[in-house]
Amino acid sequence: MNVHSKITGTGSYIPSVIKTNNDFLNETFLNEDGTPFEQENDVIIEKFKAITGIEERRYATDDLNSSDLGFFASEKAIKDANIDKEDLDYIIVAHNFGDVKRGSNQIDVLPSLASRVKYRLGIKNPNCVAYDILFGCPGWVQGVIQAEAFIKAGIAKKCLVIGTETLSRVVDKYDRDSMIFADGAGACIVEAKEGGVDAGILSHATRSDVLDECYYLYSGESFKEDVDSNIHYIKMLGRKIYEYSLTNVPLAMKTALDKSGVDIADVKKIFIHQANEKMDEQIVRRFFRLYKTKVPEGVMPMSIYKLGNSSVATVPTLFDMVKHGQMENQDINEGDVVIFASVGAGMNINAIVYKY
Repeated sequence: MNVHSKITGTGSYIPSVIKTNNDFLNETFLNEDGTPFEQENDVIIEKFKAITGIEERRYATDDLNSSDLGFFASEKAIKDANIDKEDLDYIIVAHNFGDVKRGSNQIDVLPSLASRVKYRLGIKNPNCVAYDILFGCPGWVQGVIQAEAFIKAGIAKKCLVIGTETLSRVVDKYDRDSMIFADGAGACIVEAKEGGVDAGILSHATRSDVLDECYYLYSGESFKEDVDSNIHYIKMLGRKIYEYSLTNVPLAMKTALDKSGVDIADVKKIFIHQANEKMDEQIVRRFFRLYKTKVPEGVMPMSIYKLGNSSVATVPTLFDMVKHGQMENQDINEGDVVIFASVGAGMNINAIVYKY
C-alpha cells in the first residue's frame, strides 16, 4: 500500500501591531561604516518599497514571544486537521532566534521552542517528540521534508511542523535593512495517508552552499559606533543574496519538479519565501524560463507587501491564507500541484512539489 504525506491542516498567527513605512521616517539610518546616508529618509523608504514591495509589516505585542506565536498557529492547524493532539508523533519547530523578549536582544532556547509549544498545548504523550531546527528562512519547508522522511520510514503518522519568528527584536534600527523584517508564525499537520492515488508530497530537493556563501546572512554589530559591541543583530549582504538566489533557487525548484514527473504546465501555485518582491518575481520568471515557458498569471501569491519578511513563517502563513480564502483572487483546489520554495541563511535552498 502506498503511503503519502499530506498536509491535512494549517494555521497561522499574524501579529496585531502594524508598522508602516512612514513609521521609519524619523529613524537614523547609517551606512556600514557608521556614516549617515546622503538621502533623506523619505527617499530611502521610497527606494526600499520599490525594491522589496513592502508597505507595512507586523510586529508581535510586547507580551508575546516566538513560542507563543507558534502555539497559536499550532492550535489552529490541529483544529483544521481535526486530529487529537495526543496522536502527534513529532513537533518540529523551525526558527532562527528562539524566544527574544522585547528590549532584551537575548536569545532564549532553553527549553527548546518545540518543548514550549508542546507544554502550551498540554500534550501528555511522552512519545510525542519535540525538537527545533535551525535552517535559516527555509526552516519550515525543511521541517516538512523531515516529517515526510519520518512518515516514509514508518516511524510517524502525524507531525506538527511550525515556523515562527520575532525578527523585529533582533534588528539594528540604524540599518535600513531592518525595515524588511517582521514577526509571525505558520503551522501545518503532515499526516500519513494510504491509497493508490498520488497526492501529498510528490518530491523535494535541498541544497546548502557554504564555501563562499556561509556569511551572506550573519549576526553582527550595530552600524552605530557607540552601541554595545557585544550585542549583535541580524545582518545581510543583500546584493550577494540576490545574485545567489536568482542563480540557484530556480535550479533547486527544477530539480524537485523533474523528480516529481509533473509537467510545468500543471503547476498551479508557487508558495515562495516572502523575502523581497522583486527577487521572488525574478526567481519565478527564471524558473519558468528553464522550461521555455512564460509565468502563468496568478501563480505566485504575495503577502510581503503587508506582512513583511517573517523568515520561516512566510511560506506556511501564505499557504494558510490562500487555503482559507483570505487572499483576493487566490485559491487552491483539490488536485492542484503547488511548489513550496525557500532560500536563506546557510546559504540553504529547498523546494517541495505537492499535490493538494
